[in-house]
Amino acid sequence: MDSSAPEPSLYTVKALLILDNDGQRLCAKYYDDTYPSTKEQRNFEKNVFNKTHKTDSEIAFLEGLTIVYKSCIDLYFYVVGSPQQNELMLMTVLSCLFDSLSQMLRRNVEKKSVLDNMDGVLLVVDEIVDGGVILESDPQQVIQKVNLRNISEPAYGFVLFDYLSTSGQSNGQSQNQLM
Repeated sequence: MDSSAPEPSLYTVKALLILDNDGQRLCAKYYDDTYPSTKEQRNFEKNVFNKTHKTDSEIAFLEGLTIVYKSCIDLYFYVVGSPQQNELMLMTVLSCLFDSLSQMLRRNVEKKSVLDNMDGVLLVVDEIVDGGVILESDPQQVIQKVNLRNISEPAYGFVLFDYLSTSGQSNGQSQNQLM
């Protein structure tokens, strides 16, 4: 058996894509340099969309890559992996992405809601895959982590301002009480 490249020890993906029903990019994350320029990425996305948007299957092979995909209303979700990658693992990532977004967007997974909540969409993508390595495949865990990241502490300036304004009021009250 001739293998020039070692098998990866972690499950990885090459890209996650969300395209609209015209094949235009809404969200795209590339995790390696297979397509280094934006022009090459857009061309790849166009080819992927043209090959998949009229079919009912869930998997495609294009340019030596394995692509699993799903469509919903006016969106197409894609997970791109190497030809050696396990298709079931790629499908698990796709299901996690779609189910997480469905929960976050309250079952309203369409172009407008994705665009209106792009920061949350990017957080979901980052919780599932980091640097191409699959981190999470459970949508409940992804949503829980995204919710924890959204509940953040206020900025230090506001805390300091609140402290100064409340301490100034309490000093004024204590001075009034003394008089």
